[in-house]
Amino acid sequence: MHGDADIASIGSLVADRGRARILLALGDGRALPASVLADEAGVAASTASAHLSRLVKGGMLRVERHGRHRYFRLAGPEVGELIEALARISPPAPVRSLKQGSKAHAVRFARTCYDHLAGMLGTKLMESMLKHDLLAGGDGVFDPDAAQDDRLAAPGYDHDYRLTPSGIRELKAFGIDFDSMPSRRPLIRYCVDWSEQRHHLAGSLGAAMATRMIDLGWVRKAQRSRALHVSEDGFDGLRDQFGIELTPTGVH
Repeated sequence: MHGDADIASIGSLVADRGRARILLALGDGRALPASVLADEAGVAASTASAHLSRLVKGGMLRVERHGRHRYFRLAGPEVGELIEALARISPPAPVRSLKQGSKAHAVRFARTCYDHLAGMLGTKLMESMLKHDLLAGGDGVFDPDAAQDDRLAAPGYDHDYRLTPSGIRELKAFGIDFDSMPSRRPLIRYCVDWSEQRHHLAGSLGAAMATRMIDLGWVRKAQRSRALHVSEDGFDGLRDQFGIELTPTGVH
């Protein structure tokens, strides 16, 4: 017989700044070796090894072996959701250099939240899909005072976002293959974006949209960050396909 949820055990895992940096570095769903994660956390290899061991044992990371090498990634999308939820209620980290400032801007402008688009890019995409009637069921706005709309007890499920018939047609034409999506994963979910305080698209459709934009060369993953870099083709494609006017510094 089990008791109530032991949230203190998870709290102790993320309370260490080194482990928190490791989780943030893995927040885009990719797998990274211990050497890279040690550098991201700013700790020695032996310290990173201890951190990774605790995170694996605590169920937040899993290990993948490729030959003699071990790679670490988030244990699942629920861990990515936890990171995003913690980010929403966390104070911003201090910026002490131009490099840190540039990285912070890039993460807020466009990033992946586990395997789907987030930041300004993600919220503007969802806003556009609602505006052009590809999605229905909400307005994309996060209102913490409207408990009936954005309950903390059920993030990602309070709004009944759903694809419209025109949305299905348009996204198929864009290259989204609905038949290949995993049946066990919800087609549409949403996250409350921590940097924009609006909704961005998650679920299997959100993941498919991100993959399609990567395949088209519209966005590419940064090497040492969960940020995404938008290409010139990406800015043009976002404008022509979805009516999103973005520039590298923000919105027109």
